[in-house]
Amino acid sequence: MNAMVLNRLAAIETRPLKLKQIPMPQVKKGNDVFLEIEACGVCRSNLHLIEGDWKKYGIPPRLPVIPGHEIVGVVKKTGERVKNVKIGDRVGIQPLFSSCMKCDYCHEGHENLCDHAEITGETAQGGYAEYILASEDFVTPVPDSIDSEHAAPLFCPGITAYKAVKASEPAAGRSVGIFGIGGVGHLAIQIAKLYGSRVVATSRSKNHLDLAKKMGADNVVMYQESQGQFLKNLKKEEGLLDSAIVFAPSEQAIDTAVKSVKKGGTVVVGVFGNVPEFLFYEEKTIRGSVIGSRKDMADLVRLASESSLKVVVETHKLAEANEVLARLKKSEVEARAVLVP
Repeated sequence: MNAMVLNRLAAIETRPLKLKQIPMPQVKKGNDVFLEIEACGVCRSNLHLIEGDWKKYGIPPRLPVIPGHEIVGVVKKTGERVKNVKIGDRVGIQPLFSSCMKCDYCHEGHENLCDHAEITGETAQGGYAEYILASEDFVTPVPDSIDSEHAAPLFCPGITAYKAVKASEPAAGRSVGIFGIGGVGHLAIQIAKLYGSRVVATSRSKNHLDLAKKMGADNVVMYQESQGQFLKNLKKEEGLLDSAIVFAPSEQAIDTAVKSVKKGGTVVVGVFGNVPEFLFYEEKTIRGSVIGSRKDMADLVRLASESSLKVVVETHKLAEANEVLARLKKSEVEARAVLVP
């Protein structure tokens, strides 16, 4: 099969992903599901992995690796014990590739926190390829009402946005600021609106603020390097917020988000980054949020199929992965790019 393989960590401008012919994975276990990939989303975390930004976190643990962790494909073969999916079904794979299914986290429905979780495209081979092998227990059926190109981003930016919005305690009459608009942020805006929240979108990019307006944000505030000026503008237009969600990978953005919420408010951090200052007497809550459990994933797909949730995508050929990631690095992708083998 064809796959875009990463053999060395390097700047995306050097085109480190190489299109290669490699052996197809083979069904070996009873719960294996063999998929022909129809679409795989391109995530900024793929870029961080490829360029070595996450080497200090041990990501990727080994090379070579096939990146890509938001995948939709059609079941072509199954292991002998597979019961819940059949040949011809369309299913998705999120970053949570598998977990141990034995620890307290797994027993409590928090498989995404499992210490032995496998991550698609990092510790397990990913979706920048024509085929992939997965476990029946960790694939999610995709309804016919969503095509593969628009379904694929549900399996990373979608689940990331859904989980973070839920952690922000959304409700009618409550305001939420979303820091960073793009593949994740444009979905978080819509999900927060489904809960009735007033959404204030923040980005340094005018194009992304325009996207936020199209997605239903109640207000947009341009992010500025001067934190004092940004907070002054926010307070003038909105006052302090009930909650904030940070998708921008910036310590300054996290600090600004913390200062943007009311005393007793909630800040959800969905990216790597430090919290520079925390004033305990303001009684604010800071939460981390990362992907989601299998139930979270199924709930999101159902929500998407039953609502007006709009996934904004542009499609590209598998061989164009380097070029797409280079555009993503320069913030030239409006929302989500999807590779189609």
